[in-house]
Amino acid sequence: VQLVESGGGLVQPGGSLRLSCAASGFTFSSAVMSWYRQAPGKEREFVALISTSGGSSNYVDSVKGRFTISRDNAKNTVYLQMNSLKVEDTAVYYCKWSRYWGQGTQVTVSS
Repeated sequence: VQLVESGGGLVQPGGSLRLSCAASGFTFSSAVMSWYRQAPGKEREFVALISTSGGSSNYVDSVKGRFTISRDNAKNTVYLQMNSLKVEDTAVYYCKWSRYWGQGTQVTVSS
């Protein structure tokens, strides 16, 4: 199993980023996928989850209305579109399936 995140970077408050997670080694179309994040000095927290078909999703309250999780089963990729970013969104963002984690991608929101 491999989960490889990309798309992180430095962005100003109010800006946008799209994270990608390329998956391999399992049947992606049958996998519920999630994004988590870990800010400095804090525990890792759930951000968003998407069903196998993409028809259902769930978000932590702090990102509702700003973040959108989506997936492309043909490309074995899950995305996290992040809009209206805030300083408090700064964290390492991780893709997760079952007990498997990606290596993470750093998102820094700063002016």
